[in-house]
Amino acid sequence: MLSLLFFVGLFASCLVKPNTAIYSFSGSIGGGGIPFASSGNGRVTGIRVWEVPSQYITGIQLRHQYIWSKVFGRAYGPVNEMSLFDGEAVVQVSGKYHSNYIYQLIFVTSRGRSLSAGLPYQKSFNFYPTHPESELRMLSGRHNGNGITSLGAHWSSEFNSTSA
Repeated sequence: MLSLLFFVGLFASCLVKPNTAIYSFSGSIGGGGIPFASSGNGRVTGIRVWEVPSQYITGIQLRHQYIWSKVFGRAYGPVNEMSLFDGEAVVQVSGKYHSNYIYQLIFVTSRGRSLSAGLPYQKSFNFYPTHPESELRMLSGRHNGNGITSLGAHWSSEFNSTSA
């Protein structure tokens, strides 16, 4: 009887869904400065990017669910903003950089929409998740008080029950 109970328990444990979270990190490109990491609960639902026109990226801000993060870098110059639709996700971050600044950022969504800011100048980078069902969860990098100097992207395919 005890061995039967053991095998039933073993069988039941095999039916439990394993942790299928897929995490990946793209980056980091660029130079030095003060480190930052955006974070929030739930999906990324909005993006703001500030730029010095025809020059470099000065600030970045992400919205998770309905809450905007603090501005990383500085909110200087024109702001470029995109709100994501329900079920839409950021699936690619690309742009241009050099050792001193991030010069261009392009965010591409799962619906093919994009937000582009900055100047296409210097070396290219292209961040995307390693798993096809993953999406952007957070950005990390560095800034120097004038602009964004370094950037990396963090991707995930799993969200907790409050993050739908």
